[in-house]
Amino acid sequence: MGNSFGRLFRVTTFGESHGPAVGVTIDGCPPRLPLDIADVQRELDRRRPGQSTLVSPRREEDRVEILSGVLDGVTLGTPIAMLVRNTDARGKDYGEVAQAYRPSHADFTYQAKYGIRAVAGGGRASARETVGRVAAGAVARAVLAPLGVTIVAWVDEVADVAAAVDGATVTVDDVERTPVRCPDSAAAAAMIARIEAAKKDGDSLGGVIRAVARGVPAGLGEPVFDRLDADLAKAMVSLPAVKGFECGSGFAGARLTGSAHNDPFVPAPGRATKIGTTTNHSGGVQGGISNGEDVTLRIAFKPTATIMRPQQTVNVAGEPTTLTPRGRHDACVLPRAVPIVEAMFALVLADHWLRWRGQCGAP
Repeated sequence: MGNSFGRLFRVTTFGESHGPAVGVTIDGCPPRLPLDIADVQRELDRRRPGQSTLVSPRREEDRVEILSGVLDGVTLGTPIAMLVRNTDARGKDYGEVAQAYRPSHADFTYQAKYGIRAVAGGGRASARETVGRVAAGAVARAVLAPLGVTIVAWVDEVADVAAAVDGATVTVDDVERTPVRCPDSAAAAAMIARIEAAKKDGDSLGGVIRAVARGVPAGLGEPVFDRLDADLAKAMVSLPAVKGFECGSGFAGARLTGSAHNDPFVPAPGRATKIGTTTNHSGGVQGGISNGEDVTLRIAFKPTATIMRPQQTVNVAGEPTTLTPRGRHDACVLPRAVPIVEAMFALVLADHWLRWRGQCGAP
């Protein structure tokens, strides 16, 4: 019921924010694939809370346990199950939320749908659900590694502070140099100041993450409903707090003429297809299928819904009230969202690679 993602490389996440554990099962991972648990742990360490003063102070080590599907560092081709135990849950912080709905959060909509909700931490509406996505994304990267596919994402905007980053050359090391995960040092300093000021004021900020996948072979994606960019859009908009998605030129392309927006083809002897383009307004996807250029995305995150200041709302009886939430929350989700965006990117590409190989016999 909406907890699984992908066709051939299929993941299902489970667990609530303040339950015993969160995790993921992966079905369809190819056998005999080298998989080092340290690679999975490294991505979870990038996502976990408590990394810096900019993010939630919840103290979780997020130590991953691989329960099945891997033997002696090699995948078996059977379902892979991974678990991360919750060790620092504080359900008592959510007493008021049990009686009143946080504005713009999922409290009311979950209650309206199910007639019951996990109050503490927001249950599965919490970004803690993404632990399973990031763990699965590390496995997807292992699927993509033999193809030479690399993925990097970074914080490109926080509120009205925008970075200047060359998406063609930026590296993960560049991104990891600042706690806000922005490789533009001047913009990063301004972003940090804005986040710290919002946190001090009990408020929150949104922004934009950019991401690029390099080395994606031409031919991934389907021409109609399962277009590569359509599945990437679904993957990114499924993330908590995401409200906008662009591939390539995105909305800016709507202001161009066809002659300015078209990507002219040119010979590219070094590629398997022998064809490239002079520009990449298409973001590496044309007709729903990858063309061999870098696949480029922009993802917009709204400000964190839970803020530490009084807000007008209603209680569970529909009566007006004022709510001041407690608990530990990110004043800006973007720094921790970077590895989550990369994980969802990898999941889509791995799934479409396996589908292409199965249908077309791609090498």
